[in-house]
Amino acid sequence: MGVVASAGPIVQWSWVSSERSMIVSLLLQHIELTVIAVAIGLAIAVPLGIFAWKMPVARPPLIGVTGLIYVIPSVALLSLFAPLTGFFSITTAEVALVGYTLLILLRNTIAGLESVPADAQDAAQGMGYTPLQELMKVQLPLALPAILAGVRVATVTTIGLVTVTAFIGQGGLGQLIIQGFSEDFNTPIFVGLVLSVLLAGVADALIVGIQRISLPWVRRRRLAS
Repeated sequence: MGVVASAGPIVQWSWVSSERSMIVSLLLQHIELTVIAVAIGLAIAVPLGIFAWKMPVARPPLIGVTGLIYVIPSVALLSLFAPLTGFFSITTAEVALVGYTLLILLRNTIAGLESVPADAQDAAQGMGYTPLQELMKVQLPLALPAILAGVRVATVTTIGLVTVTAFIGQGGLGQLIIQGFSEDFNTPIFVGLVLSVLLAGVADALIVGIQRISLPWVRRRRLAS
């Protein structure tokens, strides 16, 4: 049988007003946990994606390992790392959250690099670019739309998963949800859920905006087609 919060008003605005500083603090913690996880995941997945693209033989084991991490239930993954990285620690939360970003970012990095037109690579080689210059000036820039698409998915997914880390005391807005259920009180549950959804929407829109500003040629190409 599921846990049901108490009957009564969904939101007691007097509680929201009195606990505003705590809510803001938990919201900021939620953002911090998400940004750190996606940034570290990107720093790991992009080099691995480049390696897997250059060395196709490495692709199946890398996809397999990151895929295995991705399908492990979040609570189980936290329990798995906790003895190694410390119970109730931010390290445990981040290790688990980073793990869930890797498959998404790795696959999108590989897909982006594979989508680079052959004529662009031929032109770079004709200009005398070294392999590193070709990668940094041609291949990665052209792969950015796919990589940023992966960042969008990873960010929204991580925002949802951060709430689960409340079970080890690091869950940002998830702590409000747990508080509401433990106290049989609707308001923290509602506030935590609504702010999590809003945060995911704002983050997604922000990344789309960054993509449009930093990659204007992608939008022009879509309009032309």
